[in-house]
Amino acid sequence: MTANECITGRRSIRSFTEQPVSHELIQKVVETASYAPSWKNTQITRYIAVEGDTKKALAKCTSLYPGNGVIMEQAPMVIAVTMITGRSGYERDGSFSTPKGTGWQMYDAGVASEAFCLAAYEQGLGTVIMGLFDEAEAAKVLGLPEGRELVALIPIGYPGESPAAPKRKTVEELLTFSS
Repeated sequence: MTANECITGRRSIRSFTEQPVSHELIQKVVETASYAPSWKNTQITRYIAVEGDTKKALAKCTSLYPGNGVIMEQAPMVIAVTMITGRSGYERDGSFSTPKGTGWQMYDAGVASEAFCLAAYEQGLGTVIMGLFDEAEAAKVLGLPEGRELVALIPIGYPGESPAAPKRKTVEELLTFSS
């Protein structure tokens, strides 16, 4: 699969088969995603593969958008994307390197999340990145230590649907040249 095929072929999957996802396959996906770029190679993104009762409890943290809980409940696994805070965008003395402040850490976690989803797609898995959930409650369910922040939840499994690509903006709308 070419990079173009991977990027243009991946879809947000909200329906999964009952086939479990092996831990070895998730390890392979994370190994590939570990090559995502990050601020000064800080590599702050961490993944938690959630199954069983913990996944059920995590699905209940979606009162902001209950449909996300339904998707999480029927997915065989949910990946909690977390980040180590206070590193990306910072200098060793604790000052910020750019006016973006703490924005770089979310940027890095977002790049890593997309790399994870593309690596999963290459392995025949479907994913959807979710951002609507009760972050504080979900962090409690996951037992996140201090210095770690929950960024996104990614249900993952073998696709139970093949959605068409949504309409895309034209290159003319997306690109300008400046000299």
